Amino acid sequence: MQAAFSRLGQLAGKFAAAAGAGVRRQFSTSSGSTAGQASLLQTFRVPLRSSLLAATLGLGTFGRPAAAASFASSAAIIDQVTFKEMGLLSWLLVDVAIQWGGWAVSALLKTEKFFDMLGTGSFAALAVGSLLASESMHARKIAATAFAAAWAVRLGGFLVMRVFKTGHDSRFDEIKQQPFRFWIFWTMQAVWVFTTLLPVLLLNSSSLGGPAALLWSDVVGGVVYATGLAVEATADGQKFAFKMDPANKGKFIDSGLWSYARYPNYFGEMMVWWGMFIFCSGGLQGAQLASVVSPVCVMLLLRYVSGIPTQEKQAAARWGTTQEYQDYAARTNLLVPLPKCWSSKAS
Repeated sequence: MQAAFSRLGQLAGKFAAAAGAGVRRQFSTSSGSTAGQASLLQTFRVPLRSSLLAATLGLGTFGRPAAAASFASSAAIIDQVTFKEMGLLSWLLVDVAIQWGGWAVSALLKTEKFFDMLGTGSFAALAVGSLLASESMHARKIAATAFAAAWAVRLGGFLVMRVFKTGHDSRFDEIKQQPFRFWIFWTMQAVWVFTTLLPVLLLNSSSLGGPAALLWSDVVGGVVYATGLAVEATADGQKFAFKMDPANKGKFIDSGLWSYARYPNYFGEMMVWWGMFIFCSGGLQGAQLASVVSPVCVMLLLRYVSGIPTQEKQAAARWGTTQEYQDYAARTNLLVPLPKCWSSKAS
């Protein structure tokens, strides 16, 4: 196994060297060779930080000295390639590398415990990394990065704690035994991370970050984000505390925010990313505003794909035939945690 990891590290190093050389040739050809351009590039040159390389390439090296040495060599080579030269593509590559590295280790160990940790951790790593690679430290960029990191740390910490408290994540009971299916989930997570974080990545990659003055989008976006984060954190905390009480085993939660809506945590999640896009929009322009795909995808994913449909099916199987749950479903909204008479029945 050590030999396999060592070989993988050597291949990664060769790939990184070839990619780096190609990127440099392309950049030097298109950008000219004036002293001013060279000076500017050198000024804003930000190498791939060692911490990101450790997260991206070092996942499988624990307890394997040979593999660790090979990955360290690869990291040194990749460290010579700047994010300024590669642009947005670099963050997609880092994202994919993190998820595929996580899959490789998780498939070997047949564990799901790294999935949420690396999923949310990627948000923080990419947000902070793109800020460090930015040409300017605009206040809007710093705030957007802090928003993304705060959300990632909060949700990631909660999900990891939940998995370790409960012992496993039932979503992966069968999937983690099948490496290819497991890889599909990790790859989908890479797409989710990159797509959702697009507004922040585009803002941080812009030259200025928008007007220096406080904009209406800063205020509205910040308020929507903060409200969503508070709702999501409160709902998650209430449900976790409910499930940890042995007296509630086999029951569904109908207290707190959950007495008004069946999925207030998803509502908070949607608000977070709508708020994030609105906030970042003050520094985006033209085609960059297409990053509205971020909150739209979050809404569609949670409402129609992997969120509510899955949860509704499970709830129907467990309690759907009971009068108590039928009454609960009838008096609550689907998403909005407000009294039903105050909110749309379509929520």
